[in-house]
Amino acid sequence: MKRLSVGVLALAGLAVVACFSERGSGPVSGAAECRVPVTVIDSMHYIIAIRDFAFHPDSLKVPPGATVTWVNCEDVGQEPHTTTSDSSVWNSPDLSSGSRFSHTFPAAGGFPYHCTPHPFMTGKVVVQ
Repeated sequence: MKRLSVGVLALAGLAVVACFSERGSGPVSGAAECRVPVTVIDSMHYIIAIRDFAFHPDSLKVPPGATVTWVNCEDVGQEPHTTTSDSSVWNSPDLSSGSRFSHTFPAAGGFPYHCTPHPFMTGKVVVQ
């Protein structure tokens, strides 16, 4: 049991390193964020997974100054997605499978967003 716990913690640690390394918005090696069901990395870093043509979670509360990273967890070969602010605060490039995009939210407010190619995909970040 102890060995299993250490393995799970090690895998979660790899997800943190993969997500917040200095590789920009390119593909994530192994897409660790997609295999580990982690939404909160720490009090200032959050992950939203894009899978099954939806944002998971579709609503997220974060403190001012927090960074949110969207990761495309769709299967290879699926159409790319974006994360695009409804009020032009941010707009990611097309995110193919395994790609990611991060945005830091400096001030309080509600920030609805969508996927440009799939407008039925919606979400909201609430900064409070």
